[in-house]
Amino acid sequence: MSGGPLEGVRVVDLTTVVVGPITTRTLADQGAEVIKVEAPGGDILRYLAAGSRSPAMSGKFINFNRNKRSIVLDIKQPAGIAALKALIATADVFVSNVRPAALTRAGLDYASLAPGNPRLIHCGIVAFGTDGRYANRPAYDPIIQSLSGVAGTFDRAIGEPRFVPMVMTDHITGLVSAQSIGFALYRREKTGHGESIEVPMFETMASFVTSEHLGAATFDPPEGPTGDARLLSPDYRPLPTLDGYITVRPNDNRQAFAFFEAIGRPELKSDPRYATPSSRTQHAADYFSVQVEALAQKNTAEWLEIFAKADVPAGPYNTLDDLLDDPHLNDVGFWNFDEHPTEGRIRRTRTPVTFRGGMREEVLPAPRLGAQTAEILAEAGYTADEIATMLQSGAAA
Repeated sequence: MSGGPLEGVRVVDLTTVVVGPITTRTLADQGAEVIKVEAPGGDILRYLAAGSRSPAMSGKFINFNRNKRSIVLDIKQPAGIAALKALIATADVFVSNVRPAALTRAGLDYASLAPGNPRLIHCGIVAFGTDGRYANRPAYDPIIQSLSGVAGTFDRAIGEPRFVPMVMTDHITGLVSAQSIGFALYRREKTGHGESIEVPMFETMASFVTSEHLGAATFDPPEGPTGDARLLSPDYRPLPTLDGYITVRPNDNRQAFAFFEAIGRPELKSDPRYATPSSRTQHAADYFSVQVEALAQKNTAEWLEIFAKADVPAGPYNTLDDLLDDPHLNDVGFWNFDEHPTEGRIRRTRTPVTFRGGMREEVLPAPRLGAQTAEILAEAGYTADEIATMLQSGAAA
């Protein structure tokens, strides 16, 4: 392994599903060495998707677990938990999404681990902050979408609560976790001290939603209702053209007035409902109605050409399948094709962020369950006989 701003950082990863693996994949993509610790049955994400070529290697698992090595330890056995603690003693970062009470019972909380590794960055991703009444409750992405107001924004917009059809809260919390670990590593370089980080999914998403939609309730007492009327409009969506859909978003006065000219409605520039950003926000429903009526008159390609000439922000509508052949993504080399040692030819995304100082050069394929167990134990100082004993007992696999 070479390159990347986190080269030389060792991460022990005791996470499953998406929120933890997206955290550690972000670190791994930037050059960190990530050791994925799995229970004997493996991360459930190995099984939570259709279309696998072989058991325990779902497409989702492959996407979220590249650039990692897998070790299987049964941490309910004394030898298994001892091996995990031996690995953590060599690590810069330990990441888990185990509930705090269970982590403490296993002696994997920060207070238990820090004496043996005072420079350790300990990151616990939890459903709810440990100081609140929901602490230690289990939760998955849709529960957090429901609690945090994400589903409620759909209720305001279209009249019924819905989930965003991807595990958005896992992704956002995972990225916040990776960011927080980066901050802690930076402070450790200045102070020499480790850090305990708690990243709660509920509070992270409540902050995300209310930063956008607190609105007039920012003021105490409130100056009006919560919610951004533009974003909660039922017409805040790709809008129909004669032959498809398009998204157009004129925001400032120059863009809005250029849009009115482009659709052949220059008189709207003097309409008090649309004369300023504030008035267009207050009359968001009317503003969207103008867009809906106009865009239905021409096909998508015509509108894209017209808006490009007028320098009005607009873009085509892509389906999931369209993304596979998007010309810009192809230009920037977004899609990569690799030969996985057991799964054959696979498509993967490249890391969107680039660093002039260097990027990770080697891409490790997502590992089969326990593929590097013996290798990692040997690196931790276990002898061949000790490894054989652990494998025979089931403490490792």
